[in-house]
Amino acid sequence: MTRDFDEQTRSTALALIGQYGGDAEVIAVMRAAEFAAIGDVEALAAWDDILECLAAIEAREFGARPIQ
Repeated sequence: MTRDFDEQTRSTALALIGQYGGDAEVIAVMRAAEFAAIGDVEALAAWDDILECLAAIEAREFGARPIQ
């Protein structure tokens, strides 16, 4: 079953991929860790969703298509 991500989550995930390529997940983990460290539960949840979206894109579950 494929999860539907909101537009902001998809946009952020795709922007991270565009800017960092294969390191997008590492950057997202670092951002999530920053919010976890300061106790911002809502921001942490948002970055957890972004990480899940990145994984879905990588697994081709989300419908990302290579540029031709």
